[in-house]
Amino acid sequence: MAHTDHQTMRRVLRREIAGTIGVLTDDHDFRAMRRYRSFTFDDHSTYLRQLEAVLKTRAAQGTHTTLALFDPEDYAAYCADTGLDPEAPASRTRFTAELAATGPTVPYDGRPLADLLPALVDEAVRQATWEYATTLLTRLGPCPTCGEDIGRAAFTRASDLLVRILDSAPPGDRHLVCTVSGPPDTLVSVLHGDQDPHGATRLDEAEALEFTSVLALGLATRSPGGLVMRTSATGTADRVYGWRLRGGALEPLTASEVFDAYCTDAESGDVIPPESGVDYREPPALGDETVAPDHRH
Repeated sequence: MAHTDHQTMRRVLRREIAGTIGVLTDDHDFRAMRRYRSFTFDDHSTYLRQLEAVLKTRAAQGTHTTLALFDPEDYAAYCADTGLDPEAPASRTRFTAELAATGPTVPYDGRPLADLLPALVDEAVRQATWEYATTLLTRLGPCPTCGEDIGRAAFTRASDLLVRILDSAPPGDRHLVCTVSGPPDTLVSVLHGDQDPHGATRLDEAEALEFTSVLALGLATRSPGGLVMRTSATGTADRVYGWRLRGGALEPLTASEVFDAYCTDAESGDVIPPESGVDYREPPALGDETVAPDHRH
């Protein structure tokens, strides 16, 4: 009887153990892992099918699983830094545990991997973009004239602008895109906001943090770029409008400029037919938007 009780308790405890699985999301990373003899999979498609079967089994048992992005280069560097044998499965387990704490992850919620893996990659890109923007903001340091921390001041200003943009938007769900161009890379950040029945906008905190950091970088470095908002509400045409980032400030785009931007392929420059049921217009006023601070090094 006691033995049976112990088995029952262990089964209950196993269901309460959350697990993380490191996933090789593309064939390139999968081939990179095949250098290790202990990695016994031969085909990426088979690997993903077997992984999905394991995830379904764990879910059926009531076990929560998180998916983490497994990067073979990061894994090799981790093993070199820690002195672990990269051939040992236990080393992959330890690396995956680190990913669970610090890396991009998404919970397994029963959706097919074909839907979850793009979400995991998007999360990795979001985190990398936020870290990169934050690093560049930190490197700006204090203003040589007034001593103000340039990056922190720009983040505060970007936060205020985002609040104004959301508060002045018409009712509906919001989709914002901020682009900041400049050496060495062009940064793109996307922010989704769903409106609840009471009219409040629900934002993902991590998305909002990344978006604000990218906008702040554009403001602080006076880099060219833009910010476009699209609102969608039942029974009305989608509304699209935006601003140009210039000289560390947001300048409203005219309706024709927004139309041209949406109807031009960004890579080829070819004309794209306009969407039906979309209203291109000038943005609402954001209130007293002061001239951008002139921090010069």
